[in-house]
Amino acid sequence: MHASLRSKAVPLPPEPDLEVLHTRTYDVKAYRKDADTLLLRGIVRDEKPGGTYIADDPEPLTVHHMVVDLEVAYPSTEIVGINVIFEDHPHASCPSIAPDYEKIIGLSISRGFTHKIRELFGGPRGCTHVLALLQAMAPITNQVRFSMMTPPAGSTTGSTGSAEGSDPMRQMRRLTPQQRLSAMRFNLNTCHVWDEEGEQVQDIRAGRATEVPVWITKRFAKLGRDLSTWQRFED
Repeated sequence: MHASLRSKAVPLPPEPDLEVLHTRTYDVKAYRKDADTLLLRGIVRDEKPGGTYIADDPEPLTVHHMVVDLEVAYPSTEIVGINVIFEDHPHASCPSIAPDYEKIIGLSISRGFTHKIRELFGGPRGCTHVLALLQAMAPITNQVRFSMMTPPAGSTTGSTGSAEGSDPMRQMRRLTPQQRLSAMRFNLNTCHVWDEEGEQVQDIRAGRATEVPVWITKRFAKLGRDLSTWQRFED
C-alpha cells in the first residue's frame, strides 16, 4: 500500500495469520514532577512465545525487560537524574552496566542527544536494549512542551495568575511570527513538514494562517463541534 493512502483513513491491515516469533514493545510516558521538571519513564520488553526455549511451556517468556527513569529540567531539557533497572535479562552481569548511565546527567536530551549516547554507550560500552530505549524516549520531550505550559490538573490559573495566562494557545497568539518560530525552533528540520525552507515554516514567518492539526480536525468531527471555534495561533 502506498504510504500516502494511510492519511485517508484507510484501515490498518489485519494481524497476519502467521506464527509469532518475537514481540518487542516500547512504552514511554512523560510525567510532570513539578513546574520545572519532567519525569520520563521508558520500558522495553522482549518476549518469546511459549515453547520457544522450554518444551511444553505454554507461557510467553520475557527475555529482556529494562526500565529507565529520566528526570529532565524544563525548559532547558538538561538531564538531572537517571535510574536504570534491569528487571529481566539473559546474563547475571547485565545489570553491572547500570551505573555507567549516570554519564548522561548534565546532557541536553534535545538535539545531539542520540549521537552523544551512541558515543557513550554504543557497542561494548553499554547495553544495546537500554540504548535503543533511550533513543525512543528522547523525542517525547518535544511532545510535552505545550503540556508543560498548562497548569497542573486541578489548577485554575497559570503562572500569570489568570485563566487566560494558563492557556498556552492564547500565549502563542500573543507572539509575533518571529517569536512563534523561535518558540517552535525544536521542530525545525526534524521532518519534511518542518523543513526550514518549506511551506509550513514560511507561513509562520510571514504570519499567515497555518493548517489546523489533523488530530484536532478528527476530534472536532467526532464531538460534532464547529472547527471554526478552534483557537489557532493566527486568531
